[in-house]
Amino acid sequence: MAEEKESTSVPLSQTGGNGGEDPEDPEKTPPASPNSSTRKACCYFLQSWVSKKFMTGCVVLFPVAVTFFVTWWFIQFVDGFFSPLYERLGIDIFGLGFVTSLLFVFFVGVFVSSWMGATVFWLGEWFIKRMPFVKHIYSASKQISAAISPDQNTTAFKEVAIIRHPRVGEYAFGFITSTVILQKENEDEELCSVFVPTNHLYIGDIFLVNSKEIIRPNLSIREGIEIIVSGGMTMPQTIAPLARPNDRIPLNRIM
Repeated sequence: MAEEKESTSVPLSQTGGNGGEDPEDPEKTPPASPNSSTRKACCYFLQSWVSKKFMTGCVVLFPVAVTFFVTWWFIQFVDGFFSPLYERLGIDIFGLGFVTSLLFVFFVGVFVSSWMGATVFWLGEWFIKRMPFVKHIYSASKQISAAISPDQNTTAFKEVAIIRHPRVGEYAFGFITSTVILQKENEDEELCSVFVPTNHLYIGDIFLVNSKEIIRPNLSIREGIEIIVSGGMTMPQTIAPLARPNDRIPLNRIM
């Protein structure tokens, strides 16, 4: 009985699990189907195309969504000044408070432009400047509003300027705020006070630059502010210096 059991016991490696065929033998494994490789290539191409079109849609819709969100928030914010008054009167019309706010701002501008309005505004400003903490906030905000004001007074930005800063071959955008005469032994030198913003518009450095070394581009004050606030994304492709009859200096001498 023991001999019969020994004769019938056969190692598993000899029989194989598959009728004697080795699954790890590359010669005996079935070749990959060409349809599967084509299917993988099509799936990869479709995935790449879908992801690319999705990112294109995000790039297109992102500025639209931001513009819509900011505009909607601004309308609701301005509308909130007068909408509670209309609600108490029983008038529920969306946008009526926004229109009323715009008309209120317009009539304030008309009133302040008159002599009586300017006097009232001066008294209010005098009172605000006597307040300990509020006067600093008011002064900073007034400088920013004066920079974009249509009335070109002494506190507004005069011109957009390009100066050589911080080293040779590099230039910085700035705004000419005033001019000063530097008295020397031989001759006087005219210097321009150029404000170069380092944090949008309310923080920056002041440089006194010779008026002949300043490049005055063909850009308005609003265009210069848009370039700085946008981080240079609204920069025009070509910038040409303004031709002035008093100081026509070749650009290669300045640069």
